[in-house]
Amino acid sequence: MPSFDATLTLIGGPTVLIELAGLRFLTDPTFDEPGLYQSGPTVTLEKTTAPALSADQVGAVDAVLLSHDQHMDNLDRAGRAFLARAKSTYTTPVGAGRLGGNAIGLAPWQGVRFEGGRGGIHVTATPARHGPPGIEPLAGDVAGFLLGIEEPGDAVYFAGDTVWYDGVAEVARRYKPALVILNAGSAEPRGCFHLTMDANDAIETAHAFPQAKIVGVHNEGWRHFAESADDLAQAFRALGIGERLQPLERGRAVRLSF
Repeated sequence: MPSFDATLTLIGGPTVLIELAGLRFLTDPTFDEPGLYQSGPTVTLEKTTAPALSADQVGAVDAVLLSHDQHMDNLDRAGRAFLARAKSTYTTPVGAGRLGGNAIGLAPWQGVRFEGGRGGIHVTATPARHGPPGIEPLAGDVAGFLLGIEEPGDAVYFAGDTVWYDGVAEVARRYKPALVILNAGSAEPRGCFHLTMDANDAIETAHAFPQAKIVGVHNEGWRHFAESADDLAQAFRALGIGERLQPLERGRAVRLSF
């Protein structure tokens, strides 16, 4: 594992600015003000909190890591407009086809080299499942992403909108990132099953990546989250692994050394 520093800034929801090796990556851009969104004929999403930083305050980024384009809590209207500020937007192949522009579709395990900064970064797509088995026709394709400095996947894993399942376990078998960022609010927009990680899923993930610091995001700012950052922290403390969890404060940059 290389020695490196990473600076994380939580914008809100799933949107995190990752500054690594002289490059700036942004996960799942969401910059809209609070409001309602119709998601299909039966589901209404409500955004309750404005972003901690505006798109202008964030400024240009080198690349966007977009887990999927089809849900407004991962890519809202202002977030969609923000994509043009990035040199590249990495997402699913079907999402890249819908977005066009600078979007690059990566299938699971497919990687590219992003040049720039202090020597470039390996970007590798990972599998993700946006809910329980059988959800795929409803939720659509999703992806996670690994960032690597010396070799693929050695630095950061952004899991995207996924639950714990065999695909995430396979990421852990193949790669050893130092930092794992989870969308961990236990999203329940469709009923009593969760579409993103709950505390149990996050704990499973922490045990699968024993060398990694864990960051939980996408657990505030929207009405459909069943669990908060405090709930996640309490669960980790109850199992004696509270020190594994790195808290983020909205809008405040946190520098981590590995």
